Amino acid sequence: MDEQRWLQQLSRTKALELMGSVSLGRLVFTHQALPAIRPVNHLVEGESVIVRVTAGAAITSAAGRGGVVVAYEADSIDADTQLGWSVIVVGTARLLTDERAAARYRTRLRPWISGTVDDVITISADMISGYQMVAGEPAGLGQRTAASR
Repeated sequence: MDEQRWLQQLSRTKALELMGSVSLGRLVFTHQALPAIRPVNHLVEGESVIVRVTAGAAITSAAGRGGVVVAYEADSIDADTQLGWSVIVVGTARLLTDERAAARYRTRLRPWISGTVDDVITISADMISGYQMVAGEPAGLGQRTAASR
């Protein structure tokens, strides 16, 4: 790999936009005092990430007791060029109890597995960090190099 590569920090708006452009992510939470990670599909609505989980999933009881802090990560990285982006949202996951809203999300989030996948969890985007892996020279670096000569 001869070309320069660097990380470009994404704005909050761009990070949420990119996360909303893919449907797969990873939900990170604590289960029995240990880290747990589950791949799930999602959608982004406003500043919330919405996921649909199986009835009785490990996250459901914690999210239903007033909420639990979680991380949610989504990315799109090209395997050949190794360029792309990654976004992490940290916020409170809560079981959605508004049945009308939950029904609406259920129609938009198709489950991957058979069985009862009726629980809908919302994750507030309290903290967002996003980076894009970029090839080439960072913006402005060439100007500083030329000016310093």
